[in-house]
Amino acid sequence: MFEWQKAHPEIKKREACFSTNELDSSLSSVVVSLLQDFDEVFPVEIPIGLPPTRGIEYQIDFVPGAPIPNRPAYRSNPEETKELQRQVNELMERGYVRESMSPCAVPVLLVPKKDGTWRMCVDCRAINNITVKYRHPIPRLDDMLDELHGSVVFTKIDLKSGYRQIRMKEGDEWKTAFKTKYGLYEWLVMPFGLTNAPSTFMRLMNHVLRAFIGKFVVVYFDNILIYSKNLDEHVEHLKLILGILRAEKLFANLKKCTFCTNKLVFLGFVVSAKRIGVDEEKVKAIKEWPKPTNVGQEKLTNAPLLALPDFAKAFEIECDASGIGIGAVLMQEGRPIAFFSEKISGAALNYPTYNKEIYALVRALETWQHYLWPKEFVIHTDHGSLKHLKG
Repeated sequence: MFEWQKAHPEIKKREACFSTNELDSSLSSVVVSLLQDFDEVFPVEIPIGLPPTRGIEYQIDFVPGAPIPNRPAYRSNPEETKELQRQVNELMERGYVRESMSPCAVPVLLVPKKDGTWRMCVDCRAINNITVKYRHPIPRLDDMLDELHGSVVFTKIDLKSGYRQIRMKEGDEWKTAFKTKYGLYEWLVMPFGLTNAPSTFMRLMNHVLRAFIGKFVVVYFDNILIYSKNLDEHVEHLKLILGILRAEKLFANLKKCTFCTNKLVFLGFVVSAKRIGVDEEKVKAIKEWPKPTNVGQEKLTNAPLLALPDFAKAFEIECDASGIGIGAVLMQEGRPIAFFSEKISGAALNYPTYNKEIYALVRALETWQHYLWPKEFVIHTDHGSLKHLKG
């Protein structure tokens, strides 16, 4: 039993269990049973109190010699003031903030949410301006999607209030202080808006899932995608990931998760066994706009399905050039994998047709070298002189 469960046994009973009614009715009994075994990973609310220390906390290093900011509180009307203090009190009750005596202080403001309620936001710009920036790599979406080739079963796990699940480094809390009309407070968990917060979140996810990333898991911030070649294998993979989340006390949002399916939406793309398409919701507003009157508008709502690359097969490039631009498509067996286009500018506008065609090919090779090297590939072109190129 977790420490927070010992301190608040009623939370386990009230929040950590979920009904099978919340799950897809098409899920097998094996998967449902597995999820019930890990029900504490899917609480209705994140448990009260601080998350555990996991070796990666949010730290803030100020630029040496930089003046410590002390910004005045923003003006607010009585209703806004009351709402701000209500949210601060709620954060204090959950153990996320505490009263402060910091020399550093920035203001807060309310931002309207889609549902008509208000979100308290800390104006961190003054802190970010004097913070040393750390450049932990953020994964490329195209690289992650490439890893899915050959997989037919997918699960997406969405972490719940991810930033609230990372602690501030002890001793750095004073650097996050914010003020309202009634007091000065500092964060004990990682707040939104600070410059290195996304990098810290990716560091944590890469750390806890390092044994599985690149094998059957891709991670993009609070989105975890598990991919497998069959259902039996997938159940084992899912069990491993849920075990890690439980051991690390990382909590997921059940309503935003999708389990053991052959098709799901991941980061705006529809992922399936053989193809990747655009999420219809992302182009819904465009489709509901007045009927397109030209080719460009029509293309916006009829994006092609992209095939997943098979690195055991040969790649093909088809490229072309016009007076003002170049374009190319990467294919396998006639199915598009990626597209590339670029507007020609500067001196390149004066290139003869032959040079523009070569330029199109060179840019395509540069863009997709990670697919092409070191194996042989095929180039398709309508410019006859390019056939005589020698390596």
